[in-house]
Amino acid sequence: MRKLVYVVAAIAVVVGGAAWALRTRPQSIELSTAAMPSLQELHTMAGVEKLPNQDIDDQSLLFTTAPKQ
Repeated sequence: MRKLVYVVAAIAVVVGGAAWALRTRPQSIELSTAAMPSLQELHTMAGVEKLPNQDIDDQSLLFTTAPKQ
């Protein structure tokens, strides 16, 4: 009977600890995501509009099969 009480108490401690760990979030994560600039602001800061346009050749391959007879 005593072992059963110890097992139930241990399970309650593990479940309580897991619930507490999943509920709390570090503030450093919240602050870093709140301070992240938008993608448009990043492009403006980097000067992407000043880059030259690139011509990209289509390098896809077409495999033709022999006509069926």
